[in-house]
Amino acid sequence: MFNSLSDRLQDTFEKLRGKGRLTEEDINAAMREIRMALLEADVNYRVVKGFVARCKEQCLTAEVMESLTPAQNVVKIVLGELTALLGSTDSKLTLAQNRTPNVIMMVGLQGSGKTTASAKLAYLLKSQGHSPLLAACDTHRPAAADQLQALGGEIGVSVYRGDGKDAVKVASESIRHAVDHLNDIVIVDTAGRLQIDEEMMEEAVAIKRAVRPDQILMVVDAMGGQDIVNVVKTFAERVDFDGVIMSKLDGDARGGGALSVREVTGKPIKFVSMGEKPDSLEVFHPDRMAKRILGMGDVVGIIEQAQKVVDEQQAADAERMMREGFTMDDLLSQMQQIRKMGGLQKLMGMIPGMERALAQTPGANTDDAQLTRIEAMIRSMTKEERARPKIINGQRRRRIAQGSGRSVQELNQLIKQWDEMNKMMAKMRGFAQAGTSRKGRRAMASMMRNMGGGNGRRPF
Repeated sequence: MFNSLSDRLQDTFEKLRGKGRLTEEDINAAMREIRMALLEADVNYRVVKGFVARCKEQCLTAEVMESLTPAQNVVKIVLGELTALLGSTDSKLTLAQNRTPNVIMMVGLQGSGKTTASAKLAYLLKSQGHSPLLAACDTHRPAAADQLQALGGEIGVSVYRGDGKDAVKVASESIRHAVDHLNDIVIVDTAGRLQIDEEMMEEAVAIKRAVRPDQILMVVDAMGGQDIVNVVKTFAERVDFDGVIMSKLDGDARGGGALSVREVTGKPIKFVSMGEKPDSLEVFHPDRMAKRILGMGDVVGIIEQAQKVVDEQQAADAERMMREGFTMDDLLSQMQQIRKMGGLQKLMGMIPGMERALAQTPGANTDDAQLTRIEAMIRSMTKEERARPKIINGQRRRRIAQGSGRSVQELNQLIKQWDEMNKMMAKMRGFAQAGTSRKGRRAMASMMRNMGGGNGRRPF
């Protein structure tokens, strides 16, 4: 996500950090690099032009040029403008309080991920206590209704198909079906086309007129680049949608379309899809996304993800692990929590600077398949072996490796990592007991340096 753009911008800022004072020439050079980075990310040209002009104007002020930390001020300015470009403030889904059911209409081109996004939105609303109904109003694409039916079955959400021929009729009937079955939200999945045409627009307008949606959300493929601009402008003129769901953002290395939508149409990005799983639809936060693009991470996002999966028992387990060390069962549990939080790749991208550091580290592996391999090895252990890995001798290692389909070398590496983690916990317990003593503080400082990659070493 935004990998290329993020790397280019961080390189630009790194050049500025080496200067005690900035000249106008330094600012101009930095702005040229930012302009090229945005254009290469496929951001709309007019959007780039306005963005760079605003940044340059602020950077050339005496407050920045004469400051003791000019590079930090430049980063602050770019962050502010990038946040404004993405929307400044969060734009939440608006549901009417005096209408049941609420109707959400989904529009977009074929292939944008509209049907999948409809199911993900239904899953999100269901997790919030709502009772959504999916309406299969894409009567043009073969098997579209079957796809929605399958997705609805996976998440436990009903799908209304009607006669499968008249999209407007199916949409209207889905409202009555929702009333009869006590569904408080109807999500209308409309037809898409490979390109915008008059028939598509007329049908969308007719459905809008028939169901009077409370919200119209346009699903946009983040990998579409500048083509997104023309699409969203046309839909904004004909259907007048309320917000955007940016799909496939996890697979987009450029992301220019996402940076152009808000500026070109004035319509906010409300959700982003960061994966294929039903729970991968996330509320869009412009400030957090801007920080991630600039390599500042999303610590708040990590905390929110953690809060979703942590309970009192897990908190007690954490305290026990800190006090006594942890077992292979504990390691397995932690891996399961990582999966619930979106996977290792996603978490790494939310830690400040981590995504770039891993990209620059030969052999670094954040593939979630690695979690699957480790899980297989742990599940091949006996209950006693999980509790006391130190008893795993050569014979046991060969049995576990064979049972998990992994090599003895991989198992040895897992046991080594487990041992190092326990040693680290032992050190932390010692520091806690040392309190505020000078020796304890020095030891803690030394450990933190090593964890952060001190002495030329990388943390991973």
